[in-house]
Amino acid sequence: MRRYGSAVLLLLTGGAVLRISLFGDLYLRYVQAALRPYLVVSGSLLILLGVAAAVRGMSHRDHQEAQAQEHEEEEEEGHSHSHGPRIAWLLTLPALALLLFPPPALGSYSASREQARLAAQGVGTFPPLPAGKVLDISVAQYSSRAVYDTGHSLKGRTVRMTGFVTHGSNGTWYVTRLVVTCCAADATTSKVEIRGTEADDAPQTDTWVAVTGTWLPKGKLGTDGAWPPLLDATTVTQVKQPADPYEKR
Repeated sequence: MRRYGSAVLLLLTGGAVLRISLFGDLYLRYVQAALRPYLVVSGSLLILLGVAAAVRGMSHRDHQEAQAQEHEEEEEEGHSHSHGPRIAWLLTLPALALLLFPPPALGSYSASREQARLAAQGVGTFPPLPAGKVLDISVAQYSSRAVYDTGHSLKGRTVRMTGFVTHGSNGTWYVTRLVVTCCAADATTSKVEIRGTEADDAPQTDTWVAVTGTWLPKGKLGTDGAWPPLLDATTVTQVKQPADPYEKR
């Protein structure tokens, strides 16, 4: 079996990459949609390399069996030979885990690990918001405008945002999204504190919700006092986790 170790590892890894990228949208848990073609190509190449390694191992079967026989004869004469570290087979476990049990998207635990980081953009005016009775807006966009917009473009607007629930102290809770540039490894947190609901009515952590409401001013723009921004909620509806759980910069 040792001669097929590299082939098995390549096939498992390639199969796992193709499973999450070619046969579904699980890859969106880890990278942006634009990187899908690269994952498909990488997974296909790994499969081809695995097949080539397996064929090569079969072609050398007779030679290796002859060597094994020679080693056995030498051992009978009192010599000891190492057959290589069998622990290398443990490298197949991560690939097998990704193939059978893909890790979930980042959630409340990842969000809670990061302290609020105020961007170094400073305050200023933002472009006008689109017209509409209810404005669908990302959590990151809402946060930026609430904390930095001197034009108060959110004033008087009814907005709707979608995210997962995280909890703070004293019964506070937030609608939260993780924002990525390339992949999950560079994720940062955007969150909005929800007011207008009783603490006992707050959804459970990691529940995905769509929240509709209006902006509540808080603190001085561009300072720690303005973070996290507030939303006076009128409706909170539980929804399914979107296929792409991250917001883009």
